[in-house]
Amino acid sequence: MTTTGAEKTERRSAGDDVVVCDACPVLCRIRPGKTGACGRYGNVENALVRMDPFVLARQAAERAQDMVPFLASEGAGVEWDGSLVQGPQAFVTGIGAGTTYPDYKPAPFIVSSKVEGVDMVTVVTEGIFSYCGVKVKIDTDRHLGPEQAAVRCEGEQVGHVTTAEYGSQMLALGGVRHLTGGSKKEGNVTCQMMLELCNKQAVELEIDGGARLQIQAGKAPVINGVPEERMRVGCGSATIGIFAQQWVGEADEVIVVDDHITGVLTEHQAGRFLDMKPSGIRVRGRRSTPGRYFQVAEPGTGWGGTNVSDPLSIIEKVDPKTAWPGLRLLMVSTTGEHAAWFELDEELKPREAPMPAAVQLVVERIGENCEPALTSVLFMAGAGGSLRAGATENPVRLTRSVKAALTRVTAGGAPCYVWPGGGITLMVDVLDMPDNAFGYVPTPAIVGPIEFTMPHEIYAGLGGHMASVKPLEAVLKERATGARVRMTEWNAENPWPLSPLKKAGF
Repeated sequence: MTTTGAEKTERRSAGDDVVVCDACPVLCRIRPGKTGACGRYGNVENALVRMDPFVLARQAAERAQDMVPFLASEGAGVEWDGSLVQGPQAFVTGIGAGTTYPDYKPAPFIVSSKVEGVDMVTVVTEGIFSYCGVKVKIDTDRHLGPEQAAVRCEGEQVGHVTTAEYGSQMLALGGVRHLTGGSKKEGNVTCQMMLELCNKQAVELEIDGGARLQIQAGKAPVINGVPEERMRVGCGSATIGIFAQQWVGEADEVIVVDDHITGVLTEHQAGRFLDMKPSGIRVRGRRSTPGRYFQVAEPGTGWGGTNVSDPLSIIEKVDPKTAWPGLRLLMVSTTGEHAAWFELDEELKPREAPMPAAVQLVVERIGENCEPALTSVLFMAGAGGSLRAGATENPVRLTRSVKAALTRVTAGGAPCYVWPGGGITLMVDVLDMPDNAFGYVPTPAIVGPIEFTMPHEIYAGLGGHMASVKPLEAVLKERATGARVRMTEWNAENPWPLSPLKKAGF
């Protein structure tokens, strides 16, 4: 079985005290005092050793029942001294656990514990994910690049721009095609990029025909060297609807510039319901429904995610039969970052003028209602092969138990969303996971923690490796002598994985 921490297992020797690592298909030949290509395993006294700490998570005192304090581990990330704990307060994560490769082996840890009178089993491993990717949500109205455009890192294509969502641009990065289907450099760059993003580090990317980016989970994106501050409050039409009442009596017309749906107040249903007089100002683009216009400009990094720097350029005409001299016009973006006030002169031409305080207040309120721009990184992978074989001799039963909500799937203790349909395709927010939860192997592939938790009788029923089940206290005791075990504080925002399923809330 794969070793953890400083625990050692003798491996077949390749001569001259060289140890062959069989934790992945690369089969590194490791000399004494050295590590393999991934840095995860080393040769310590002619034995293969998992070099990274084995990570356990503990509940805070107010959450744990019958708490027995850990000694010398009050802060997150502190080396554990081996003191035993009671089952309900500690969760064994897959971080540093080792893998099931080659597939015939049971998972490195199959741990039993009793929680609220229920016998629970957690199958713990590190998955070698060749079929994996990263979905990145970037909160910005800025145009990052055309849909389907290549996303590059160090000149290599590592993904593409996918469909934009409300107030956010989306990237699909990684995936088996980039890891294995291109050049060796493409695979290695893709793997390194994913590893850094999943471990909450910053990555620089370029989009063909688009922007330069610096992104990091939980941080504001940097677009073409400029940090983004906010995501939009809504599309142009939604912004009209939200603030229409506040503009009545203060402006005669409001145009909210947006790459997707530009709103015109007096035409919009909101303006009509408020009995606003038509302004006679017609914007460019394709009219969808009253007061809602598509394609008023090309995408870009200007007003409302368009390429517009002069907002008057989207005005197609001013109808002299309807408009009047002195008409007050506000033009504003969906984030409030761009705003200008105009009044029509005697020739019905817009002339910029100082913005009234009452109108400025509403513009500021648009900005106030915009959430901070953030980058979200979600790791997505298919749990097949060795992962399921490490849990049961009949892997399809594990899949069925997950789909039936009888088995909970976590990654480093963080809750995973399991996609419907066949297989176990999971997605997890890396910010919910402990730091540095991911590694890699130079096949190339990402190594990530995964845990399957279920009642004892469910595990037995799906044909689990019952002979490998050990109580949590026994696992901790085995690791107490000479092992590198790191105790981290549990993220209180995550559900506790060992809670009985009916009480878990996810």
